[in-house]
Amino acid sequence: MLFNYKALDASGAPQTGAIEALSSESAIVSLQRRGLTVSSITEVSVEGTVLGKRLSFFDRVKTRDVVLLSRELATLFMAQVSALRVFRLMSGEVDNPALRDALTTIADDVQGGSAISRALSRHPHIFSNFYVNMVRAGEEAGRLSESFGFLADHLERTYEVTTKAKNALIYPIFVIVTFFAVMILMLTTVIPQLSHVIAESGREVPFYTRVVVSLSNFFVSYGIVLLALAVAGGFALWRWVKTPSGRMAADRFILGIPKLGMLLRKLYLSRVADNLHTMLAAAIPIVRAIEITRDVVGSPVYETALADVGESVKGGRLISDSLGAHREFPGIMVAMVKVGEEAGELGNILETLSRFYRREVTAAVDTLVSLIEPILIVGLGLGVGVLLAAVLIPIYSISASI
Repeated sequence: MLFNYKALDASGAPQTGAIEALSSESAIVSLQRRGLTVSSITEVSVEGTVLGKRLSFFDRVKTRDVVLLSRELATLFMAQVSALRVFRLMSGEVDNPALRDALTTIADDVQGGSAISRALSRHPHIFSNFYVNMVRAGEEAGRLSESFGFLADHLERTYEVTTKAKNALIYPIFVIVTFFAVMILMLTTVIPQLSHVIAESGREVPFYTRVVVSLSNFFVSYGIVLLALAVAGGFALWRWVKTPSGRMAADRFILGIPKLGMLLRKLYLSRVADNLHTMLAAAIPIVRAIEITRDVVGSPVYETALADVGESVKGGRLISDSLGAHREFPGIMVAMVKVGEEAGELGNILETLSRFYRREVTAAVDTLVSLIEPILIVGLGLGVGVLLAAVLIPIYSISASI
């Protein structure tokens, strides 16, 4: 929540401003930590809201911002700058308003005696469970600079792979949307005009022309109804996908799509191996590392599998045997993890697996793009060509017979 406040500083000078906090009590405590005496504080309930809710979409913190922040934090901690000074410096340097407010609150919490990991955990929309636990491990081992360095490296790798996969899907989605838009535009505007010419001639037309004309008439007559049904269906589908069963079903469906499903599987495997390797390097226990990886993997299917793996390992079973019980983890991954366990080099093996699957994701993205681009272009051309041919051929026949 956002609060406007009026206060007096140590010299008695009046101060006004706004502060983000969970409650008015938290806001007052944060202001008092800054050496201010609060005279009034009111919650902002209208400004920046729609129907009473804040527009948080524009306050999102991008992964890239967190990557840069982690790199700078690692550098400052390595230079032996105090934690309070670090977060005060960073809160004045970042451009993102949401991140700047979060860092200011974190600095206030640290000044009040809170551990850095605990202060970060109050902002789960910015710092994930994985991030917080890595920082906590660094605090306990006295290696904060190394922890932030590990985090920056890890987030950079994750950001690079995820961005490449997302960018590969933008072009196909754009072409598909364009295809349907062009087809609907032709069926509702171009085809009706040409079909009038055919109808006025009174001549018999081929079957495929009758099909196209009937389809055009259907879209013209019931287009609004179809649009309303599509919007209602899309909203219902979106609400269903938000449920646990819907997320699981949607994830299984997507992972079952040829090529695309394989790409996403490799992406998730890369994420699993990289997360486990990074946390083991920070001396986080393997069971805890698996639990945290489960929370951040981003796939309900792999979340369920990792939950079972975590319980199995907690019960004393080998990691490789636990992974091998789930078909989500391929044989090569299970075999390499087994070798790592036997040789006492599990962290290095996981790092190797992470690099391997990152390369696989890159190769899969390039292959997918090279296959999809020509298919979509040919499909778009054929679709438009068939529609035009269905009405132009009869028109040419009519013109030739006159």
